[in-house]
Amino acid sequence: MGIFSTLNTGTSALNAAQVAVATTSQNIANVDNPYYTRQRVTLSASDALNTKGVSIGTGVSITSIVRIHDEFVFSKLRTSSTSLAYDSYSKQVLEEVAQKFPDLDDSGISQNVADYFAAWNDLSTNASEGSQKIALVQLASTLTSNIQSSKESLRSLQDTLNEQLKTSVDEINSIGQQMADLNKQINLIESEEGNYANDLRDQRDELELTLSNLVGVTVSKGKVNSDTTVDANMTDSGTDYYINIAGSSFVDGSTFHPIVIDNTSNTSNFYSVYSESQDGTRYDLTELLSGGKVGATLDLRGRIVDASQNDGYPLDGTIQGYIDNLDTFAQTLITETNNIYAQSAQEGMQSPVLDLKANTALQNAYNNIQNGTFDLIVYNSEGEEVARKSVSINSATTMGDDTFSESILTQINTNSDDNGDNNGLNDLDDYFTATFLDDGTFSLTPKGYNTGYTIAFEDKGTNFPGVIGVSQFLTGTNASDISVATQYKKDPSLMQGYSAPVDGNNKVANAMVQMQYSTLGFYSKTGSSVQDTIEGFYSSLTTKIGSDASTANSNYDTNDALYSSVYTQYQSVSGVNKDEELANLIQYQSSYSAAAKIITTIDQMLETLLGIKS
Repeated sequence: MGIFSTLNTGTSALNAAQVAVATTSQNIANVDNPYYTRQRVTLSASDALNTKGVSIGTGVSITSIVRIHDEFVFSKLRTSSTSLAYDSYSKQVLEEVAQKFPDLDDSGISQNVADYFAAWNDLSTNASEGSQKIALVQLASTLTSNIQSSKESLRSLQDTLNEQLKTSVDEINSIGQQMADLNKQINLIESEEGNYANDLRDQRDELELTLSNLVGVTVSKGKVNSDTTVDANMTDSGTDYYINIAGSSFVDGSTFHPIVIDNTSNTSNFYSVYSESQDGTRYDLTELLSGGKVGATLDLRGRIVDASQNDGYPLDGTIQGYIDNLDTFAQTLITETNNIYAQSAQEGMQSPVLDLKANTALQNAYNNIQNGTFDLIVYNSEGEEVARKSVSINSATTMGDDTFSESILTQINTNSDDNGDNNGLNDLDDYFTATFLDDGTFSLTPKGYNTGYTIAFEDKGTNFPGVIGVSQFLTGTNASDISVATQYKKDPSLMQGYSAPVDGNNKVANAMVQMQYSTLGFYSKTGSSVQDTIEGFYSSLTTKIGSDASTANSNYDTNDALYSSVYTQYQSVSGVNKDEELANLIQYQSSYSAAAKIITTIDQMLETLLGIKS
């Protein structure tokens, strides 16, 4: 052991202090970087020289520069990020929906409904008053227009969610490719023992958290261990790395398997999400993806998309549920209004073109047609009832096929003694004929010699006249196309508030007023039904919207607090503490100065030695 060996010992200490200062500087420089993991230099004594029973140290060696990272805490942060991102996006969207349904005392559909029925009440005092008819048509137009606008707003938001889904999936795939590339670089750097790709691992963690904000993922890292000589926390030190999304491999080391989004088979352009194997086989992930922005998007937009059902729009989802309920509300308002309006006697009646065949069971085509009966009534020009016929509907009743049950046409057109007066010439079939054409049009037309007679319906629970639309005040089938009949928009005086065509009769208008207080059947597309009033059903819809928004806001607050707690824990392990680093900097600076003193001392010793020789 010579003096030059001692000089090397001082040099190693100098180098170690210099690297420690550089690492501390790196930590301080990244104090405001939320994705940076603080680093620490690990040192060990160099191998000693053993001679003549004496072990003499040779200085210090830099073992590695490691990240202070706890994989378990990071995993909790990733999970918490996924939950918070889900609640954040749900809260944002549902609050937007709630703003579209204010329904204050003087605005919203609820007020429109009240104004609509108030106009019918005004008309009931004088069923032939022209100004009141004009006011009624205007208020009815306002109501139907606002129902249409509300659905358009919801559908527009749903369309936006659909496009957002594509954007999010594209971002997910971009992140997956970046992570695979990073894994390749990490493997290359760490293939040499002792090397740690700390900054690349930080970049991968950042991408991992960004990905978790978009969708729930499962991450598996091949080697997680603890080195208590460095830090007691469990850290990821291996090069194996796997990410699964909804059970499908997404990143496998340096290999990336993109997820596929497609809407080519669906006329609504609503997307489904798939994983795709190497042979091109696709597995639908749309119902399996959960968490993050994508999970929230799918839960809001709807997950079950079948091109053959619901015009390709989702069969589930929060927004779709609101749309379905609004459609049910509009359909019931149309049906019940037209059920009553069909009581107003007309010279003839004709339905719009129906998507219905003569041999199709009515209840198979329309889930709101019920078992029961309706009456057809014929009035003379003085408003006197001259004929009445009862028509029955059961589960097998069709328009024109008598195979399993007497059809509507057969029951109406059969020559029968409806009046029970043994006179076969003064019954309904003697005044009117029912037809159902191949194009789907049902009509009641007067016979050639019939002059001055009118016909009306009186429904007793079947909903037939309102569903078929034999005499419409409101047209359409749902919230998309609900409207006031065109002829009344053009000329409100044509509408009628009476049943029998005589002065002083206001039966129809009175029935319309009463309808707002009646418990009605609201039939959904799935066939289920609830019993409620017009106002009550709409109120339950807006209450549900408000409740969902409130729940989303509460969930967000809860998960935000949980995330903050986990993030604080994560930063306490991996974040940079500026005060601690400044203290370390002073310590390493002192070490550097001490090491420099060793070298200065050795230098003075060398000068002395050389002076002796000279």
